[in-house]
Amino acid sequence: MADYKPNPIDTREIRLPDEIMQLAELLAKNTHDVWAEARFQEGWTYGPMRDIAVKQNPCLVPYEDLPDSEKEYDRRTSREVLAVLYALGYRLVKDE
Repeated sequence: MADYKPNPIDTREIRLPDEIMQLAELLAKNTHDVWAEARFQEGWTYGPMRDIAVKQNPCLVPYEDLPDSEKEYDRRTSREVLAVLYALGYRLVKDE
């Protein structure tokens, strides 16, 4: 739709604690793994270039092997989800 204007929750003032930032990295890795698992189930394989016709993607590698530019997409998503939770007044507590 041409008139769609995204309006995400404002998280610019949110500063996540260090332990939550560590959680964000774990969530980023998991996000990548969930994405990769779905692609493999759809018949995609690793390839040196993204090619929709033959279902190949160079990002079908372990998270640790991704270039930082690719990791940043998952990191941003994870950080933003956590920041929205904080913006809405939620706090995460880890069971000991």
